[in-house]
Amino acid sequence: MEKPLSPALKKRIVRFQRDEITGSILYEYIAGRQKNAVNKEAFLKIADAERNHYEIWKTYTGQDIRPSRVKIIFFKFMSRILGDTFTIKFFEQGEDFGIKELREIEKEIPEAIAIINDEEEHESQLLSMVDEERLHYVGSMVLGLNDALVELTGTIAGLTFALANTRLVALSAIITGVSATLSMAASNYLAQRADGNAKAFKSSLYTGMAYLITVALMVLPYLLLPNSLYVAAFAIMLAVVVLIILLFNYYISVAQTLPFLKRFAEMAVISLSVAAISFLIGLIAKRLLGIDL
Repeated sequence: MEKPLSPALKKRIVRFQRDEITGSILYEYIAGRQKNAVNKEAFLKIADAERNHYEIWKTYTGQDIRPSRVKIIFFKFMSRILGDTFTIKFFEQGEDFGIKELREIEKEIPEAIAIINDEEEHESQLLSMVDEERLHYVGSMVLGLNDALVELTGTIAGLTFALANTRLVALSAIITGVSATLSMAASNYLAQRADGNAKAFKSSLYTGMAYLITVALMVLPYLLLPNSLYVAAFAIMLAVVVLIILLFNYYISVAQTLPFLKRFAEMAVISLSVAAISFLIGLIAKRLLGIDL
C-alpha cells in the first residue's frame, strides 16, 4: 500500500529503491558465473536480500523503479577484470553512504532499521563466505610487484642519469627486467615447492606476471619519448610507480578489507627511497668513471 511521503523523502527513497534493484541484478549476475556452490549460494542470498529491500521501498513509493543500466554494465565489466570480491566490496562501499542516510530517516520509516541491520550484518557475513582463487595469490603478486618496483625503480634511476639516453635506458631496463622476472618466478616456484605447496607453479606464474607487467609500465615512458628527454621520462616513470602502488594497494585494501593509507605509504616510501639512492649512485659513478654519453 502506498504511504504518504514528502517530495524530498520520496526522492531519496526512489534512489534507495533503484540502488537495491541494481544491486540485486548485479549479485544475480555474479552468482550465475560461480563454479563454487558456496559462493553461488552466498551471492544469491544477497541478491534476495537486495530485492527484499526494493519491495519494502516500493510500499512507500508505490511504483516500480528501473535499475541503473550504467552501473550494471560498469560493475559487470569490473568483475571480469578485477574479480568478483573486489567488485562487490567496492559496490558495498557505496552503500555505506546509503546507511548514513537510512539512519537519518529511520524515525519516519521504521523498516529502515531492518534494512540497516541487513546491510551491516547479514550481507557482510555472506561476503566473508566468498572464496575467490586469485586472492589466494595476493602474497605472490605482492612479491612480484614490490620486487619489481624496488629493483627496477632503483636500476632505472641509476641508468637514467648515468646513460642520459632514453633508448639505452629502455634497452638496459628491458634486459634486466625480463631476466629478473624469470629469476623471481623460478625462485618463488622453488620456495613454494620446498614449503610443500601443491600450486607452486600457479603461485610463481602470478609472481612473474606481476613483475613483468610492472616492468613494462615502468619502461614505457622511455620507449615513447625522444632520447634527449630522459629527465622527463624519469619523472613520468616515478609518477607511474606511485600510480601502480596506489592502485594495487587500493585493490588489496578493498578486496581484503585492509587499511589503505599505511600500506600505500610504506611501499611508496621504500620504492622512492631506493630510487633516490640509486640516482645518487648513478651520478657519482658517472662522475668518477668520467663517462659522458
